[in-house]
Amino acid sequence: ISEFVYRVRLGYSDDQALKAIDPEATVVFVMNHRSNMDYVLVTYMASSRASLSYAVGEWARVWLLQSLIRSMGAYFVRRNSKDDLYRRVLERYIAMATEAGVPQAVFPEGGLTRDGLMREPRLGVLDYMMRGFRLEAERDLVFVPLGINYDRVIEDRSLLRKANPDAARSSLWHTLRVTGGQVFKQMRLGLLGRRYRHGYACVNFGKPLSMRDYVRTHALDLRALDDAARRHVVATLGQTLMQQIGLIIPALPVPLVAAVLMRDPQRSWSELELKSEVQELMKRIEALGAHVYLPRSDRDYAITVGLRMLLLRRLVQEQDGLHCPNPQELPVLAYYANSIAHLQVQCA
Repeated sequence: ISEFVYRVRLGYSDDQALKAIDPEATVVFVMNHRSNMDYVLVTYMASSRASLSYAVGEWARVWLLQSLIRSMGAYFVRRNSKDDLYRRVLERYIAMATEAGVPQAVFPEGGLTRDGLMREPRLGVLDYMMRGFRLEAERDLVFVPLGINYDRVIEDRSLLRKANPDAARSSLWHTLRVTGGQVFKQMRLGLLGRRYRHGYACVNFGKPLSMRDYVRTHALDLRALDDAARRHVVATLGQTLMQQIGLIIPALPVPLVAAVLMRDPQRSWSELELKSEVQELMKRIEALGAHVYLPRSDRDYAITVGLRMLLLRRLVQEQDGLHCPNPQELPVLAYYANSIAHLQVQCA
């Protein structure tokens, strides 16, 4: 599924640090959440290393989809349940899985980003894991940051519509009609030999964070802390993990081109001007220690690919050799620029 929809790439992996993880440790992958394809993509990318267990909201409990999601190791949770018994059972389930060494995947943001920007972490699952952690326990608890990004998020317009309180809700018939139309279009283009996949989907694996080392370094004894103090420790840990995730989110061709175009949506750019500005942005991002994914290791080709996809989707208009954002598609263009907005802020 992943390879059919995207050109899937492993952009960066700290192999030495990953190999140094204690084989008996409980490994938890923590990552940003951009698309429902994240579940499929991460399961695929990690399949040679581990079978993952991760929480999915009840939105996925629909016919066929829930079977696919469950087969990939997911368990369903009620995100906003106020039932104390349910939350205690969920806490114990996660604690037992962690103590047993089950590899897990967690989205600290708690849900999909609807505007493309990284969200503040929701700390429930992290708190459940940390409550049961003991320095002298048989297993270490190791968090591995993952950064995910796409040249095209399949549900981008749906997410933007949900973020807009004034937008009319789409009917089930409209959703099915649009989905069916896209499937038919892709099949037709495939038969004509003109089908492009939805650009690149890239995953970066960052440096693992051992909780044994973290607890020792900060002189923490979680069992001795009351609820308020423990939540403060978990909140600090959550911010640390989100910073590491943000730093390894790959800068892909479409977000890079979109970021430059959105600096001044009224401006028209020649291809040479646009490529020059995008290359400067690449250099500044790399100077932070962040990672730009370059198809074929070619900066010029990467920019060409990003611009081509934006033109094909009519997010960018071309006239007389000049390129400018389509005024009617600025929210979509901003959505892709926002995926690397945190990197732009740091390198400004």
